[in-house]
Amino acid sequence: MLDLCVTIKGVSFLLQTGLGILGNTLVLLAYTQVVWSERRLQPVDMILCHLAFVDLLLLLTRCVPQTMTVFGLRDLLNDPGCKVVIYSYRISRALSVCLTSMLSVFQALTLAPAGGPHLSRLKARLPDLILPTFAGLWLLNMAVCIAAPFFSKAPRNDTAPAFTLNLGFCHVDFRDSLSYKINGIAVSTRDFAFVGLMLWSSGYILLLLHRHSRQVRGIRRSSQGGGAETRAAKTVVILVVLYSVFFGIDNVIWIYMLTVPMVSPVVADMRVFFSSCYASLSPFFIISSNKKIKSKMMCATADHEPPSVNNTQEGGAKI
Repeated sequence: MLDLCVTIKGVSFLLQTGLGILGNTLVLLAYTQVVWSERRLQPVDMILCHLAFVDLLLLLTRCVPQTMTVFGLRDLLNDPGCKVVIYSYRISRALSVCLTSMLSVFQALTLAPAGGPHLSRLKARLPDLILPTFAGLWLLNMAVCIAAPFFSKAPRNDTAPAFTLNLGFCHVDFRDSLSYKINGIAVSTRDFAFVGLMLWSSGYILLLLHRHSRQVRGIRRSSQGGGAETRAAKTVVILVVLYSVFFGIDNVIWIYMLTVPMVSPVVADMRVFFSSCYASLSPFFIISSNKKIKSKMMCATADHEPPSVNNTQEGGAKI
């Protein structure tokens, strides 16, 4: 019989993983319908769609094996499998913070009042910069995370040597204190840089919404969607706040882990849970605030509903 603590931990991971996979899959399916019907995505929708994809990848490569390990499954992956899974997880986790930052910066530039000619040219080019920015972020994080596969391997026994991140299903063995701390500092520096950028741009968005809300509504009223950009800006701010809260908890635990040679599995599990909360919760904020996604989901639901008795009888009477 499973211990009560293990059961609670397993159920928590199971709920987090299930809800996260469901939410991100729904977002991706809704945007697939948008592409099918409209043949294109707006720039903000492209970023949100990409964010849902990397968050889904994060949950599949980290939370799914973590949940299976918590419930007692062993020997899930061999050495090559660990290298692929850990590398994929590191890239998807990095892209999650990068894309949230990109979303915040894009929305801040979109709402920014027209200034000099350089800003005007940049605003006009923003839609064309989306795909190159995606490619650049993928290449950047693939390079930053390249060391992860070299240190990843399948567990050999129940104990892990010093300076090893014991993930349960895999070990990340840094071999010595220097490589362990260099990796931690490099990852934290990248994350703090992008979080700082998203906080700065979100603060600018809040400043615009607070000081120039009437002017912004007047400017946008003639364009398609009316207040759509203002609603999108508020959604971006909510996502940034959500990410910042879980990022703070994650990094408090991470800094603690850097100060000790042996990390308790309970501490590692707590970090995994909080670092994955954003990937699990963000799609539901996107769904609740995005009218385009909600409309596609409502249409899909209506298409699968059987005709009512009254409608059937009325149709028969007409015939």
